[in-house]
Parts: sequence; structure tokens; C-alpha cells
Amino acid sequence: MILTITGYSTALFSTWYFVEELRLLLDAGDGIAPTLLQKSRKIDHIFLSHADRDHITGLLRLNELNARDGFPTVYYPTDAGSISTLETFSKQFDGRVKKTVWHPIGDQQHVQLRKDLFVQSARNNHVVNAQPHEVKSLGYQIYQTKNKLKPAFVDLSGEALRQLAEQFGRENLTDEVRTNLLAYSGDTPAENFDQWNNTQILIHEATFLTRAELATLATNRNQHSTLEDVLAAVADLTIKTLILGHFSSRYSGEEIDEAIRRYCTAFHVTIPVYRLLPGQTHWDILRSDPIN
Repeated sequence: MILTITGYSTALFSTWYFVEELRLLLDAGDGIAPTLLQKSRKIDHIFLSHADRDHITGLLRLNELNARDGFPTVYYPTDAGSISTLETFSKQFDGRVKKTVWHPIGDQQHVQLRKDLFVQSARNNHVVNAQPHEVKSLGYQIYQTKNKLKPAFVDLSGEALRQLAEQFGRENLTDEVRTNLLAYSGDTPAENFDQWNNTQILIHEATFLTRAELATLATNRNQHSTLEDVLAAVADLTIKTLILGHFSSRYSGEEIDEAIRRYCTAFHVTIPVYRLLPGQTHWDILRSDPIN
């Protein structure tokens, strides 16, 4: 499946990614509705990573334009209290959005979007004051499934397979094959990269360029990743494509692109790497040229 991904991601200001073929939105920062216009009506499912305002404040207008019976469905970390408060406010403020469904979800929760597609949540440690039992920040993995005939049956005729299916059930003739189409880190420190292994497309934040910069920041801030750490980790993963976002606006586009090329060389990263520069909407990201 070739995915059309459009997004905007600038640390502190706004982050959102729209995956057109899957009819879903990852985070909902400012600017979604006026940017996507009529395309925003294709959004059926919204997955929020956490309650920071730069990830949720585009939701009210988007929802007001698109709310209908049962859609869109909004999923959010179960202990992100600000988001549940936003749900209550939105329904009191605008009666047209009362049919929107809001679902709190926990760690490693399975959300079925359609028969062949599901999303699995993954807790991270972005929110520094979150207790170990609390789920305040999530990343997401999107899987496509299909049933593949078991090796023992591949050489049988159609009639033989039909008879076996009647006798034993079609589900006993096949194995489920999962493809990790897309993974989204949300805001997160550089951790647990193994969970993103074997994905086709990884969208990962890279707020700061270097580990040295991150080390100078106050330890009581919510935690983020560095470009250096992300590319060092990706070098040891089996993924096909990397999309980097959430860069700080302190960096120019030239600084970001130079750092990406430098670290790709240093860590021998050869997969295509794309990036969302601060202050820019990037349309159909995967059909642009990779930076490396």
C-alpha cells in the first residue's frame, strides 16, 4: 500500500499528520482544517499522542466541520485529563459535535479500524510527572492484516480447498500475516526503538539536533528525542522509510538538512529519510525527494 501522508510539525507550535488512504489523523495541532479544506472530511479516526496544546488545539474546528453520527472517533491516552476535559467542553460549546466518539486507551491496546486494519498503542515517557501506572503519552503502530494459505494447502485444487473449508472451517486453512504499515512515535525521549523494528514507515520526532544540546536543558521538562539519537537507532532497525518531524524552530532548514546528511553518513543510514521543516506544511511527503 502506497500511503499519501501530509503533515505539519514544528515543536511548540503545531503537529499533525494526515494519512489519506487510511482516513486517519495522527495528532491534531493548529491549522488542520484550513490547510486540508475539503480533504479534512476524509478523516474518520483521530489518534492523539498526548495533551500538549500544540498537538490538540486544531481539534475543535476540525470536529465541528466533520462531526456526524459516530465519526470522527477520537482516541487519546487514558490518563490525559486535559483531553477528557476538552471533550466535555466541546460538547457543551457546540451541540453539533455530540455524536463524535471519544475513546481513552491504555498501553498496548488494540483498536480495530476495519477488517484488515488495526492500531496498537505504545506508552512512552514524554510526560515527566507521569507515574509508572499512568498513561499520559502514546505512540501508535498501524498494522494491515491478511490471511495467507498455510504451506500445507498451497498445492491443492480449488475444489479440495472448498471441501476442507466446509469440514474444518476456512480460518483453519490460513495464517494471519501482519504488515506494520506505519509507526508514529508522538513526542517521546529516545527510547525503546526495538518496538518500531520491521515497520515500513516510521514517523519519529527529532526536536533537537544533538545529544549535547539536550543535555543542557532542565531535567524537569517533558522529554524529547534528538536527531542524533534517532538516526543512530534507526541504523540498527529494519525499516523502509523514515520521516522526521517536530524540529525546534531555532534551527534553519539548512541546519536540519545538513545534520541529517551528516548523521546518515556517520551511522550508515541508507534508507530514504524525509523531514518536515519548521513552519512548513509538507504535502504528500513520500513523493518528494529524500534528504539523503
